[in-house]
Amino acid sequence: MPYEFLDDGVTSDVTFHAWGRSLEELFAAAADVTLNVMVRSLDSVRPLEMRSVSVEADALDLLLMRFLNELVYRKDVEELLLRATEVDVDPGRNRVQAVLTGERIDPKRHDLVADVKAVTLHDLRVERTETGWDAHVTLDV
Repeated sequence: MPYEFLDDGVTSDVTFHAWGRSLEELFAAAADVTLNVMVRSLDSVRPLEMRSVSVEADALDLLLMRFLNELVYRKDVEELLLRATEVDVDPGRNRVQAVLTGERIDPKRHDLVADVKAVTLHDLRVERTETGWDAHVTLDV
């Protein structure tokens, strides 16, 4: 998996580092780790429902934040656990369009771990590296 959890030792929030060769891979990895904070096994989430999403922001890091917050919003409002299956990031326009697939929360099938409330601005960053793209994200749980 192209991510790892980090322990800053300061807060009860969950911080992670995600990476990808492209922005699309990075955004998909960040979506997976956000879901993985909510449910123990990503494989337990079946692709039974589909949603299309288009998000814009003023900067790339804020774009990732808004994208991940869209997943949290869908979990809260529609009770859906979603994965990003098709992602298209336009860095020039700071826009991401994605297809999200998943299913309704079922506590009998999904081993729920934590309730993610939001993505925070704390140490949020998206950076280009020699091998692609990295992100550092903190989730409020």
